[in-house]
Amino acid sequence: MQAAKSASGVDRGSRFAQRVVAWHAKSGRRDLPWHGTRDPYRVWLSEVMLQQTQVATVVDYYARFLERFPDLASLAAAPLADVMRLWAGLGYYSRARNLHACARRVATEYGGEFPRDAQALARLPGIGRSTAAAIAAFCFGERAAILDGNVKRVLARHFGVEGFPGATAIERRLWSLAARLLPQRRAMPAYTQGLMDLGATVCTRARPRCDACPVASTCVARRDARVAELPTPRPRKPVPTRRAQLLVAVHDGAVLVEERPAAGVWGGLLALPQFDTVVALRAAVRALGDGARARRMPTRRHGFTHFTLALTPHVVRFARIAPRAAEPGAMWLPLAEIDTAALPTPVRSLLRDVRASLAAPQPARKRHTVATAPLEREQRHDMETRR
Repeated sequence: MQAAKSASGVDRGSRFAQRVVAWHAKSGRRDLPWHGTRDPYRVWLSEVMLQQTQVATVVDYYARFLERFPDLASLAAAPLADVMRLWAGLGYYSRARNLHACARRVATEYGGEFPRDAQALARLPGIGRSTAAAIAAFCFGERAAILDGNVKRVLARHFGVEGFPGATAIERRLWSLAARLLPQRRAMPAYTQGLMDLGATVCTRARPRCDACPVASTCVARRDARVAELPTPRPRKPVPTRRAQLLVAVHDGAVLVEERPAAGVWGGLLALPQFDTVVALRAAVRALGDGARARRMPTRRHGFTHFTLALTPHVVRFARIAPRAAEPGAMWLPLAEIDTAALPTPVRSLLRDVRASLAAPQPARKRHTVATAPLEREQRHDMETRR
């Protein structure tokens, strides 16, 4: 496919790239810790962390991660549990598992050195086409197009591309445009970073600064007053709600947690035992120990990409724990250690509230056993809502 030509015959792709490179030299971001590096390990780490995550959130995690794992060899040699612990709170936990798997594969199959071309990079765990192109462009100067969310927005507006960018046909068109705009090899690092910065700081989702854009003069969306309409939003679908009961079992200053399966929500992290019904939770409480006192906390909601999780915590304080009552893979985590344990953010937040409530002076009031009012009322509510 030939590159688009302007009326004067000048290659539009070359002009676009030249303007982005010139703008980056003058106005591009310089304050982020991964900018300017050509170290594939650091570029890879930053690109993976930035997937679906705001820059402001990533900065601190990136610094802590490099302090613990300064190079690929140290990451590859570490247990997965250590990686998950550092990643806790960053979300999209499959990224951490893939990061660890990728490090080990590069260490064993490539002698600890990343492949130098985008196609080989894209075959590694957790590295998609755009991430592979970013690594290849930044570190090795390869003419490989990137297409992250910011770049999709820039291209959709500049070329007036209608349709949701995540749709297969629209994404294919955007990839084609991205490839046609690439500059010469020597300009690839500056162009790639400039395009990312342009989408992040000028051609933003809300309140774009078109007056500061280096390619505004050829932007279709600006010409047609459609900047607010493009790119086309994702088609709206109802977001289902999944409900579950959480057991917050407390004994001797510790809380019962279990490692989540690798696949699924919070995979590989420590979390609280979770049940579909209060009946199942009550059975687990009775098997776990006796002398229990329970209170139900307000339901908490946590949004994921495709659903909302509504969790109702039940704090149960045990006087005695039955020997070998906990499930395999479960452990008693001291409440004093919840700030550093590999817990998902919603669970850590809940346990901090529980810890604070246990430390506070308790007013004199009637306490219910696990078999009485609070759980009984909750059980009746469960049955009524299922009718």
